[in-house]
Amino acid sequence: MKQISIKEFSQRRSDLMDQIGEDAIAIIPSAELQIRNRDAEFVFRQDSDFLYLTGFNEPEAVAVLVPGREESEYILFCREKDPKTEQWTGRMSGLVGAVENYGANDAFPIEDIDEILPGLMENRNKVFYSVGHNQDFDSQVISWVNSLRAKVRNGVQAPYEFISLDVLLHEMRLFKSPQEQALMRDAAKVSVNAHQRAMKTCKPGMMEYEIDAEYMHEFRKSGMVPAYTSIVGGGENACILHYIDNNQKLNDGDLLLIDAGAENQGYASDITRTFPVGGRFSEEQRILYQIVLDSQYAAIEMSKPGNRWIDPHDAAVRVITAGLLENGLLKGDLEELIAENKYFPFYMHKTGHWLGLDVHDVGDYKISEEWRELEPGMTLTVEPGIYVSPSDDIDKRWWNIGIRIEDDVLITETGNEVLTGALIKEIDDIESLMAS
Repeated sequence: MKQISIKEFSQRRSDLMDQIGEDAIAIIPSAELQIRNRDAEFVFRQDSDFLYLTGFNEPEAVAVLVPGREESEYILFCREKDPKTEQWTGRMSGLVGAVENYGANDAFPIEDIDEILPGLMENRNKVFYSVGHNQDFDSQVISWVNSLRAKVRNGVQAPYEFISLDVLLHEMRLFKSPQEQALMRDAAKVSVNAHQRAMKTCKPGMMEYEIDAEYMHEFRKSGMVPAYTSIVGGGENACILHYIDNNQKLNDGDLLLIDAGAENQGYASDITRTFPVGGRFSEEQRILYQIVLDSQYAAIEMSKPGNRWIDPHDAAVRVITAGLLENGLLKGDLEELIAENKYFPFYMHKTGHWLGLDVHDVGDYKISEEWRELEPGMTLTVEPGIYVSPSDDIDKRWWNIGIRIEDDVLITETGNEVLTGALIKEIDDIESLMAS
């Protein structure tokens, strides 16, 4: 199984320390266990920033980077290995494992952090820490600084500047390394298989949750988990952008929109396909589907180095607006309709987002108020759609048609690579697969 190497994690930490400088310290806490109900917990999902820098997938941990410190620059506070705890909740790395398996220069018990961490902050001018994600930990960090300020008459210098770590770290995460790209390709492959399985399985009379189960089967048999709660919306539910009830009957003649992707060692895939429950598109469904597909092709074509982030969206909007105008769902002049956002009732979201350790991954979309240029290593989704909710202004034959087509696109030196390109989306291919 492909994995991010210890060497790459070390390089990430080294790159970050080079940026923050030797007068600074960086503090990155892990995610916390979340209670589902009473004493039952949700499956643990590590904080993406913490995972990116450490690869350490346990709660109750704090990574500390102290550039230029002779004894150790990377210190990990974590749980000590405890056989009794392991018997109840699973294996723990412990302090030795943190050093030997995860590259920490030194490791200390998490219970000792209040005693040790203030000393690491001493005589450092800046603290790089992202405030606002965990109020309790925010208070703890402030208490460490205050404890140093109380010793100022003893010659102790406390940090005087707090800087969010997000700006530097999220820019690093935006560009995917070859190892990250490999994990995302594998996630995409499993997701493609899951969508094909759904198309082959779907029949009128099934329930949305039955199709959802087919995705879970494909993800889990490959050792992966859902990257997000799957959207399985039939008929009018396809017009609800974040529909996750997944509990309605699938009717012949309706479309089924499925937005689902696998997560591989934290790295997400994100695919949407729309297909007819009964295996054949109606005339109206076929018309709108082809418009969305053409708009996606236009957007993918614009997803290449040197173009701006907004260019794929603008390309999709033009194709969708022209298609709606041609088929009578919009009336007027094409340029005016685009300029005045008249397409918005049918297409109300952007054409994509960054993709990586988070499904809606981190990274700025604008720099100095200008849409940023696409560069090799960036990974994004391309997902135009049309959603027709009932309205007195629209002929009933178009009502409750919801269509979205989404693929994952890696920007390369020469253009792009569609990571999910193996999944069919042409009308004839879909109908042929569903009939097989």
